[in-house]
Amino acid sequence: MGSKRLFTDLHVPSGGSSTRPAEILVEGERIAAVAGPRELSRGDVEVASLGGRLVLPGAIDGHVHFDDPGFTHRETFETGTRAAAAGGVTTVVDMPCTSLPPVTTASNLRSKLAVVAPKAHVDFLFWGGVSGNSMREGDWRRDVAELVAEGVGAFKLYLLSGMETYRDLAPDEIREVLCELFLHGVPAGIHAEDRALVLEATQRMRASGDESPLAYAASRPAAAEVKAVATMRRLCRETGARVHVVHLASGEALEEVEAARREGLPFSAETCPHYLAFTQDDLETLGALLKTAPVVKTAADREALWAGLANGALQHVATDHAAGEWPREKTTGSIWSDYGGVPGVELMVPYLYSEGVRKGRITLERMVQLVSSEPARFFGCGRRKGRLEPGFEADLCVLDPEEEWTVEPEGLHNLNRYTPFAGRTFTGRVVSTVVRGRTAFERRSDGSEVFAAPGTGRFVKREERVPRA
Repeated sequence: MGSKRLFTDLHVPSGGSSTRPAEILVEGERIAAVAGPRELSRGDVEVASLGGRLVLPGAIDGHVHFDDPGFTHRETFETGTRAAAAGGVTTVVDMPCTSLPPVTTASNLRSKLAVVAPKAHVDFLFWGGVSGNSMREGDWRRDVAELVAEGVGAFKLYLLSGMETYRDLAPDEIREVLCELFLHGVPAGIHAEDRALVLEATQRMRASGDESPLAYAASRPAAAEVKAVATMRRLCRETGARVHVVHLASGEALEEVEAARREGLPFSAETCPHYLAFTQDDLETLGALLKTAPVVKTAADREALWAGLANGALQHVATDHAAGEWPREKTTGSIWSDYGGVPGVELMVPYLYSEGVRKGRITLERMVQLVSSEPARFFGCGRRKGRLEPGFEADLCVLDPEEEWTVEPEGLHNLNRYTPFAGRTFTGRVVSTVVRGRTAFERRSDGSEVFAAPGTGRFVKREERVPRA
């Protein structure tokens, strides 16, 4: 059976935002029992007291760009997964587009796996992809089938891309891909901004000579998200494929998502902490520190996204962790050439707990669904990850629910340590992270930190065909 660990003096979620005292017995890599205090035998086990802290299922960040191999001046798999461990994230799902070569073929996936597996501090899946490049240059249908066989969690498609190595697809091309993914029972994740609207607005704003952050915001209007989500709603209806809109920023676009779900379509969406925290007023102040695509929008959009998390209109929270090289790529002198993207994997759990649960925007139960059980289900590993139940892998996030702390970039663990959250105070901090029964990260009482060795994370394959919604 392997080693046994008994975690004692802890609390677990018990419905709504309530918790109950508990103990968790881990045998090898899996949870053997979750019971009340002193209900489990102390014989022949290693006992670890958690000091009354809150234990959650390890979070799954379903949208990260760890840039390895190919763009390791921005992030590496070692530093990205190190930051994940420090943030209570026990599994990440890495995007196919920001590594070289892109993960659009099985051979590219295997090459990437050989590079990143020895670096991983936490478990990981891969997104596969179909790009404009791969659709026009290879046998993309064969590549899809082979990537599915390799165990990718989902496929990333762009209606608008700025990457030469991973071009976007026209709606008719996306329809072809969706028909193929439907046959394989694997979902699609869509970057949903309308290409024509964004290119026209960008050309107009750049021609004006305006290089301010708000000019960049005007180049990616909410209407572009709304039109793109409406396009994907139509394509979902026509193909029956499982469609998921990534990094949704617009409240009006969320209405399109809700309408699709009312139709009974297999349609969902995620948002990111930066869209829940910031508006264009912050973009004007912070500039490139907050430059992302889609761009942050209005206070009304922000509140609509929080409401969508609470009422189920949004299914996941993910970070779109995408750091640029700091400070060079974020301080070019023009918002148009500044790198777009922010790191976030380390702050997702404490942000949602502090600003969501503690402030009554979402319940603790809902937070666990958003970052653990629902992403596990979406990526086809929901029978082994995402729950504190016997038989599930022992992925644990240990949180001190009362600790107040201030975000300091130099205290983060990813490669390029900048964040728009710098200086913000949160209540609730990750103090340790357990991946399959093994401590991956621990913050000790003296402030020192301990990480498991790189390479202790494991490649996770999709195990289940897609659920419809």
